[in-house]
Amino acid sequence: MGIVAGLDSSSAFTRIVVCDTDTGAVLRQGYAPHPVEPKATEVDPQAWLLSLGEAATGGLLEGVQAIGVAAQQHGLVALDAQGNLVRAALTGNDKRAQVAAADLIDGLGSREAWAQAVGCVPQAAQAVAKLRWLARTEPDAAQRTAGVLQAHDWLVWQLLGRPARRTTDRGAASGTGYWSAATGFYRPDLIELALGHQVALPEVLGPSDAAGTTPEGLLISAGTGETMAAAFGLGVGAGDAVVSLGASGSVMAVHHEALADPSGMITSFADATGMHLPVVHTSNAVRTLRGTAEMLGVEDLAGLSALALKSTPGACGLVLLPYLEGERTPRLPHAAGTLSGLRRESMKPEHLARAAFEGMLCSLADALDVLRMRGVDVRRVFLLGAAAELPAVQAAAPAIFGTQVVVPQPAEYAALGAARQAAWALGVSQGTLAPHTPPAWQGAAAQIFEPGEELATGQAVRQQYIATRDEIHPGAFGQGA
Repeated sequence: MGIVAGLDSSSAFTRIVVCDTDTGAVLRQGYAPHPVEPKATEVDPQAWLLSLGEAATGGLLEGVQAIGVAAQQHGLVALDAQGNLVRAALTGNDKRAQVAAADLIDGLGSREAWAQAVGCVPQAAQAVAKLRWLARTEPDAAQRTAGVLQAHDWLVWQLLGRPARRTTDRGAASGTGYWSAATGFYRPDLIELALGHQVALPEVLGPSDAAGTTPEGLLISAGTGETMAAAFGLGVGAGDAVVSLGASGSVMAVHHEALADPSGMITSFADATGMHLPVVHTSNAVRTLRGTAEMLGVEDLAGLSALALKSTPGACGLVLLPYLEGERTPRLPHAAGTLSGLRRESMKPEHLARAAFEGMLCSLADALDVLRMRGVDVRRVFLLGAAAELPAVQAAAPAIFGTQVVVPQPAEYAALGAARQAAWALGVSQGTLAPHTPPAWQGAAAQIFEPGEELATGQAVRQQYIATRDEIHPGAFGQGA
């Protein structure tokens, strides 16, 4: 038996879990907020270290043999030739690079060209767009930039004492916009297109590789991005998809190959195990529910759920296309939401509440189908987020998704994934684990919901939604989702 730690440095806090290497059982935990605004777009990276130190107080790491680091994705830490900060780190929350992202698309020729090159189309959050923004708005800082890291790369480098060798992993690299999950190589030409000159990039490690060992003998694993760490902590594998219910939504699945999508709806991430994590985003998920609750004067989402369950599947013919903030899937950036099927008998609060839940879930089913149509096998769906606990979601999701739905108990899955990676790297270094076989930790405790006899009803709801979507937005999915 050994002890490992996993830390998750999110945009707002650091969480640390200390786990048994064999079972993954959590032995102790630590937490500390970052000393910055949660939605800050520029951060002094020292804040991440201060938070880490505070979370690890009280002997939390005593006896720990290895540490894994997960961190917020899409940040940019620009370093000069001596390894010093050029400016404050830019976080994934920073949307100032939207114009820069569009410039990059034009610069390479098309969205399809980017999808083929690196598996994704530039977005404001990505490092490649931030480099372009830096070159356009802060040319002096851009000129001094000699190396770039992301948050997890920088933290690993600091923990190791800032060695000459800087590292990252496949998962984090796949979100930069200048590394291809399909080929496993950087695209230096895209760095030059964005920044105007080449920079030093971190070495991309394999899933079970170690980034190094501290002078005290503490092994530091490769680390990864929060999304990849959470998937690893959940224990998802081939045939699994993860649907995240935030204000916006996302659907990701484990797949054996990278997917190039010329429409840009699929972002081709790599995962933390050597597989791939194609991701599809929607602009509207829980914001649809919150907007509906406000419209109906319902106090909270629990009340909206209870109201929705007074209706029946199909919401008495009401269909809500939940494109309240435009939409990414399908690509309708200037669309608005649409409520269809209004009749005298359907104009009741419970039917609108039901239509909001069904519209949100059908929109996410559209995103699932984008992956399915590309050959991604989906046999069960993990449903994450506080809204996954709502009875109206649990009642409708299995039949609308057409598959088993798993609602894991709340846990620190990104930190657990980082700890599991640390246990893997430690086992490989000790000769007790194979480089291609991660530790078999117990999966997440969860509630399981089956479509059962409601499957046909749920698919009828879905078809009603598709018919409405295709009538109002013809051709949005080409031949349809």
